Amino acid sequence: MRESNTDLFDPRTDMDSDFSRGASSSDGDFGFAFNDSNFSDRILRIEIMEDSLDDSPDGEGCNSIADWARHRKRRREDIKKDNALDLIACPVEEQILNGNQPDIDDCVGCENQDEEADAMIEESPSGDETIPGNDSSWSMDCSTVVRIKTLHISSPILAAKSPFFYKLFSNGMKESEQRHVTLRINSSEEAALMELLNFMYSNTLSTTTAPALLDVLMAADKFEVASCMRYCSRLLRNTPMTPESAMLYLELPSSVLMADAVLPLTDAARQYLASRYKDITKFQEEVMALPLAGIEAILSSDDLQIASEDAVYDFVLKWARAQYPIQKDRQEVLGSRLGRFIRFPYMTCRKLKKVLQCQDFDPEVSSKLVLEALFFKADAPHRQRTLTAEESASNRRFVERAYKYRPVKVVEFELPRQQCVVYLDLKREECINLLPSGRVYSQAFHLGGQGFFLSAHCNMDQQSSFQCFGLFLGMQEKGSVSFAVDYEFAARSKPTEEFVSKYKGNYTFTGGKAVGYRNLFAIPWTSFTAEDSPYFINGILHLRAELTIKQ
Repeated sequence: MRESNTDLFDPRTDMDSDFSRGASSSDGDFGFAFNDSNFSDRILRIEIMEDSLDDSPDGEGCNSIADWARHRKRRREDIKKDNALDLIACPVEEQILNGNQPDIDDCVGCENQDEEADAMIEESPSGDETIPGNDSSWSMDCSTVVRIKTLHISSPILAAKSPFFYKLFSNGMKESEQRHVTLRINSSEEAALMELLNFMYSNTLSTTTAPALLDVLMAADKFEVASCMRYCSRLLRNTPMTPESAMLYLELPSSVLMADAVLPLTDAARQYLASRYKDITKFQEEVMALPLAGIEAILSSDDLQIASEDAVYDFVLKWARAQYPIQKDRQEVLGSRLGRFIRFPYMTCRKLKKVLQCQDFDPEVSSKLVLEALFFKADAPHRQRTLTAEESASNRRFVERAYKYRPVKVVEFELPRQQCVVYLDLKREECINLLPSGRVYSQAFHLGGQGFFLSAHCNMDQQSSFQCFGLFLGMQEKGSVSFAVDYEFAARSKPTEEFVSKYKGNYTFTGGKAVGYRNLFAIPWTSFTAEDSPYFINGILHLRAELTIKQ
């Protein structure tokens, strides 16, 4: 597989040559010219510096992504130290590129280095030379050059793939016309750089392991080869992920210069985490240990399998309190990062009251979030649908998740009697999926201090022996509590689309009991779910339950 990209240098004339190895110029494959003096106009001198003892020689020395991340962190720390020493100890006259500075200093020392490189190529056909440890000419350098590698390169090919090399070869200074260019790298970067240079000619990589591909990706970022970064990103997306690798990919945009090139990889990492931890209750310990970016990836999912948004809120508070024990830090991360992933409009009013009292949120932030949620709940359905449709991929606060307990709207009355009206909407797909004996439960609502819920069932009609739709009312609290309630079930139906009463009753509840009607619409299941069913309006079944405390 080759990377297809638009380059500055794109010859269109087909080459009929034994050296082409089957590749045509239309593919942008110049692998035949790599390190070949016949197709090169310059010589690249790579000075390979000694790494610290703790560093792995390259990505292939790492057995896992976690190993790669640890080695990478140590390398970054060592490079920072070395760069600080370079500013103090390295002679100003020395012309060496380390990949972080594309411009070349104008100096006499460069010409001497070019002469040494020429001699080196003649004396070492392999292109490698080991530097003796007692060579006094390198004693002024702050790091030890352990080896020099020389390559024949084509400046048009490299410049076409890399702004770094383009600026190097076209900066208008006399150095841009010199035949020799010197790069300095750490020994741990050698394999990645050679893979990168080969890619710039052939658009392919020989390495396949995730740690080695990450090394190449970082080298491509260092030398501004976006096409190689995209290629590595695609290969990594096709490699099986783990939570460790996904977290590493999420951090890439903040650790590379060309973040756009790795965005598809970070998106894939978010999707992996959201899918793996879809049911966070099964991975409580793992999820609690995830860093902030991982939690954001999970909470951004519409498919989070959780009881309700109240449970999402409780989980976020639990995680924030564990990760940020200082209240000020906790308020900052909840207000600026995590708060936008909690879908407050789908929380119950009882929980929203607790949000206003919660000290983990800044009072101004919590007030704004709760007011927005209440306004959404009070909006007309068509306005709610408009707000939901306007949501972007990064802001989903008005989008309903696939809750285990379906959200309800509740209107409460205190006078003349304690009463509540509960609205429950179910999608046609949800109802169809109840066949043959499924159930779906609503979120809890309260009346007279007691918790209640609605449950929709696919039942077997006891008299006619066919499946049908049933609706039941249950009380949460278990125990000896006795509670007398009048109730009425209604549903919207065509053609008027008004609520029509379907069943009335009264019941004295004790904890854990439920009451209802097994065949609410008095029709078989097939008629209830049919395309011409009068009870689905734009694909939604609208149910209403009125509860009144008996005097």
